[in-house]
Amino acid sequence: MHATPVIEFREVSYRVGETQVLSNFSLKIERGENFVLLGRSGSGKTTTLKLINRLLSPTEGEVWVNGAPNSQADVIRLRRSIGYVIQEVGLFPHFTVVRNIALVPKIEGWYEARIRARVDELLQLTGLAPEVANRYPHQLSGGQRQRVGVARALAADPEILLMDEPFGALDPLTRDELQGEFVELQKRLGKSVVFVTHDLREALRLGSRIGLMEAGNLVTILRPEEFLNSTDPWAAAYVRAFQDPLGSRSRGAS
Repeated sequence: MHATPVIEFREVSYRVGETQVLSNFSLKIERGENFVLLGRSGSGKTTTLKLINRLLSPTEGEVWVNGAPNSQADVIRLRRSIGYVIQEVGLFPHFTVVRNIALVPKIEGWYEARIRARVDELLQLTGLAPEVANRYPHQLSGGQRQRVGVARALAADPEILLMDEPFGALDPLTRDELQGEFVELQKRLGKSVVFVTHDLREALRLGSRIGLMEAGNLVTILRPEEFLNSTDPWAAAYVRAFQDPLGSRSRGAS
């Protein structure tokens, strides 16, 4: 007997006017896995994420979350049960770090002592020093802001975490550091994660499986160890670009 997928797309399509953004998209994401959606800009990755927490609704087909169509769920309860991390972080600038992290637990009616204990736990989990707790977002580095964004998404202990290029705006060294921290965090917490990126290196490092998207289609799903030797033409194109990052410049210099 197979376990129920935590997220399932059933022949989902999404259109904006005459533009077909997603086409006949079917996918099962298992509980506790870190599923990476990889693809270039405009391939439909962010749209896919937004269909999970009903920031968008399918033109055709259904998205199921925890064994039921998400269209039947109370949208507010659904979104509060799913953590969401974006590249721009989206912290409230007039809230301190503590208030940003505590937002959803406070809305959910947690007692103050429980909220404070959870904030302290998350500061430690995400590698934030206690002294940043009462600072405002503009007083933090990019890496610190992103850690706060992850902490806020985890605050009410959601089972599902959606991450839309969360490290994309950071410098390479900070990005590498946060990727490593995220791998360790995921080992400890075992969340069901859907992680969007256009970076193959990041996908190979973070994903339990990688779904490659192109022009609104899911063209292949591969494990990281399969991706580098795949015969799929789109996967092979990604690998070539990854292995020769300078492209024609490097060939022209020889």
